[in-house]
Amino acid sequence: MTDPDRNTRAQLAFARLLPKLFRGGQAFVGVEASLSGLSDEQAATRPQHLPHSVAELVAHINWWNRWMLDIIEMGQSQPYPKAAAETWPAVGADEWRDVKNEFYELLARIDPHAARPDLANPVNHEETIGELLADMALHTAHHFGQVVTVRQALGAWPPPGGGDTW
Repeated sequence: MTDPDRNTRAQLAFARLLPKLFRGGQAFVGVEASLSGLSDEQAATRPQHLPHSVAELVAHINWWNRWMLDIIEMGQSQPYPKAAAETWPAVGADEWRDVKNEFYELLARIDPHAARPDLANPVNHEETIGELLADMALHTAHHFGQVVTVRQALGAWPPPGGGDTW
């Protein structure tokens, strides 16, 4: 038998945890700090021996966050891209500010979903709303680790507000 109080507590804990997973600041440097202080040119520079620039990484995160939010908000599955390359838009220095602004706009769209009472409902084949939100958070955190690596390779780390460098 399921304990409804336990389920409620678990859902509230998940709702409190999700924004931290998307934004960092405890277990890893926050996304705002990780993107701060980059010039348009730095953001669009792909360091030698690394496959992506910061701008490309964030554009890729945006692509998937938008795709998963569309599924959650429309309440129906969406077709997967035919190739991974479709999820890696090319980004020039002149596009960086728009890419960064879209990232923050998508984060704002995610926030209201964290406390939904229907997180256990399937929405994308067998995936639930909560699973999609967790997947988005983990995907974002994964690529923000790469953002830090790219910034280190560019000599642009730590950011102006500091980073986890002890």
